[in-house]
Amino acid sequence: MAYILSLETSSTVCSVALHHNQQLLSYAELQMEKSHSSHITVMVNQVVENAGLTLQQVNAVAVSGGPGSYTGLRIGSGTAKGLCFALDKPLISVSTLKAMARQMIESLPAPERFLYCPMIDARRSEVYTCLLDHSLEEVLPIEPMILDSSSFASELEKQTIIFFGSGAAKAKELIAPHPNAFFVENVKPTAKAIGELAFLKHQEAQFEDVAYYEPFYLKEVYITKPSGK
Repeated sequence: MAYILSLETSSTVCSVALHHNQQLLSYAELQMEKSHSSHITVMVNQVVENAGLTLQQVNAVAVSGGPGSYTGLRIGSGTAKGLCFALDKPLISVSTLKAMARQMIESLPAPERFLYCPMIDARRSEVYTCLLDHSLEEVLPIEPMILDSSSFASELEKQTIIFFGSGAAKAKELIAPHPNAFFVENVKPTAKAIGELAFLKHQEAQFEDVAYYEPFYLKEVYITKPSGK
């Protein structure tokens, strides 16, 4: 039995959830760009108080581990690590893409019929993606992918694939005519799915080293200095 506090900051949407095992007790979401750092701690306190609990009663803190927005992931991981240090609680990291896929899988009556391709928008024609079955086992590993008309061609010949997430619109322009390609809009990362998968990791004591944990950025971040005049 566990109370798990979950944070999702990998996209423009910031959300916090509190689960008792896999039952959602309280949830807060804010769809406002560049607001994560100023609102995340307020949302944490709000979610815990709305559930009638205190932070000390939380058994673990879970965080969306990426890939996703570099800044967003830094804010989420920093907040989660700070809570874990202060409360002496374990830290759980959950794949952002797998959490998105879980949301899709749970919404379908026969999820075993499909493969699942969550996509997070990156630069230009690039996305962060992977291909998963209904058990969240990787058919294709998580990677940064530059999309073209041949993307997922061999997999689409074998099975229907559901594409979703902020990067799916790019794929739709290239491979939508294929009869085995289906696209679902408005699927975003949420702390609800993070908490559900975090409970499974909590049961297996799959915890992160709080001192050394870093999000899964997937790619190096390049920071350029403004040119001087």
